[in-house]
Amino acid sequence: MYLEKIQSPEDVKKLDVEQLKVLAGEMRQALIQKLSVHGGHVGPNLGMVEATIAMHYVFDSPKDKMVFDVSHQSYCHKMLTGRADAFLDEAKYDDVSGYSEPSESAHDFFCIGHTSTSVSLACGLAKARDLADENYNVIAVIGDGSLSGGEALEGLDFAKELNGNLIVVVNDNEMSIAENHGGLYENLKLLRDTKGQAECNIFKAMGLNYVFVEDGNDLTQLIDAFKRVKDSKAPVAVHIHTLKGKGYTLAEENKESWHWHMPFDIETGKTKGNYDGGEDYGTLTADYLLQKMKEDASVVAITSATPTVFGFTNDKREQAGRQFVDVGIAEEHAVALASGLATGGAKPVYGVYSTFLQRCYDQLSQDLCVNNSPATILTFCASVYGMNDITHIGFFDIPMIANIPNLVYLAPTCKEEYFAMLDWAVEQKDHPVAIRVPATGVATSGRPVDADYSTLNRYEVTEKGSKVAILALGDFYTLGEETAELLKKSGIHVTLINPRFITGLDSELLENLKAEHSMVVTLEDGVLDGGFGEKIARFYGASDIKTLNFGLKKEFLDRYNVEDVLKANHLTPEQIAEDIQAVM
Repeated sequence: MYLEKIQSPEDVKKLDVEQLKVLAGEMRQALIQKLSVHGGHVGPNLGMVEATIAMHYVFDSPKDKMVFDVSHQSYCHKMLTGRADAFLDEAKYDDVSGYSEPSESAHDFFCIGHTSTSVSLACGLAKARDLADENYNVIAVIGDGSLSGGEALEGLDFAKELNGNLIVVVNDNEMSIAENHGGLYENLKLLRDTKGQAECNIFKAMGLNYVFVEDGNDLTQLIDAFKRVKDSKAPVAVHIHTLKGKGYTLAEENKESWHWHMPFDIETGKTKGNYDGGEDYGTLTADYLLQKMKEDASVVAITSATPTVFGFTNDKREQAGRQFVDVGIAEEHAVALASGLATGGAKPVYGVYSTFLQRCYDQLSQDLCVNNSPATILTFCASVYGMNDITHIGFFDIPMIANIPNLVYLAPTCKEEYFAMLDWAVEQKDHPVAIRVPATGVATSGRPVDADYSTLNRYEVTEKGSKVAILALGDFYTLGEETAELLKKSGIHVTLINPRFITGLDSELLENLKAEHSMVVTLEDGVLDGGFGEKIARFYGASDIKTLNFGLKKEFLDRYNVEDVLKANHLTPEQIAEDIQAVM
């Protein structure tokens, strides 16, 4: 086996083309085996095997610097830079992250999880090189839909200004996470169809030189192309046409569902474990919106390249027709588009992962909220229970968006409340509304829920007690219930409150609590700094009411265990009850 002997790119250079082909097969086998056990990005990496081998065969990493966009195409790069054991030895599968990571290797220069950034980062490396009068290649790897992001186009537009070495490897696998959208990809198709000879060429229009590789999974073609551009004196785009999921038939034939996958059975492709059962808010949301679309032609669902975040699988996208819009990897455009749709009389609903909502703060503030456009945003995985790698953490949303004027941010506690809030948000015309979709599973409460939230910032008292009031927000409402039960055993009957509104204070209720309560406790599934609890603490600052705020410390966490994080932040019912009693 060649792969187990690869300790650095220097070992790749010792092999001939036929041996490199064997290495490619070994890498695919290792990828499929690890991913079947561990889960991860399947299609993007399987399609990049030969290109990664060819880059390390031709270029001289780490002197020559490779920047992998999104870095979910970087698994093969890790294999060839001293980390092969993490793909060959199951006991070491967790030794590396799913993204490029400088702490792992001198061959990685950035920790990258969000897309469309590699060209800009590479431009910075190239400019620093030129300022230092040094001489090496800088290679930006981009593709798998990443070109649709605005920053990618900004980077390409600037690249010409360098007037020096910058090599942009464009991995064109004809896909994003789902299918590609937009005129840019029509040009890529034209270039593929004409073998790179079309006069209309987005890269040349940006001032870059251009090289086309018809078969981006052919080592000979790739090595030849990279040798041609190595040490180039001008920015150049190398457009390689690859097959997403190459080498695993199921991934080749079902590119969207195999972009990223849970652990699976290699023979059948069936997901292992209990991942396929039960209701989920994504599917329920898509079903709800499809019904709304049938009743109202102005309802529009928007995604930025992640349609299944709110349940829009291919069949449901087809049902929605023109009432479903995928803008590509362009969150900024999605928010501005939603504002325009709302202003034009439509009813837009933008479904997005919390981590990606971070990419469009300016549009949220300026395009949406300054204009008070009544669009709806569904924020998914905004929770400690959401995605847990450092680049996709979702629990920073409350400080980020809950402090933008005009925005109404709602935190439902159960299925009934979520859909009541969603229906109100879609139909109302007065506010931009965001809803923090529950992240701890679909649960029913049995409590009656309001259908109208137009009287803003009215909290719900679900249990009346005295001395201690617990305001348990969204997903942490259940934590509040469990804490209340523990305290009841100690003779403390608390008032339990479902705040519902993240963005404002129920001043009347908070003032009334002073009569029979000496302590107010807040629970929030997000960072404390700038969060919901601080608003409550500020309200009681000049009073005799003691406030305790429970939430998460402001920090970047990577591949964390949820239970460990909860305990470290005193977010178990036992710890909260103990802290309350200690202060009392």
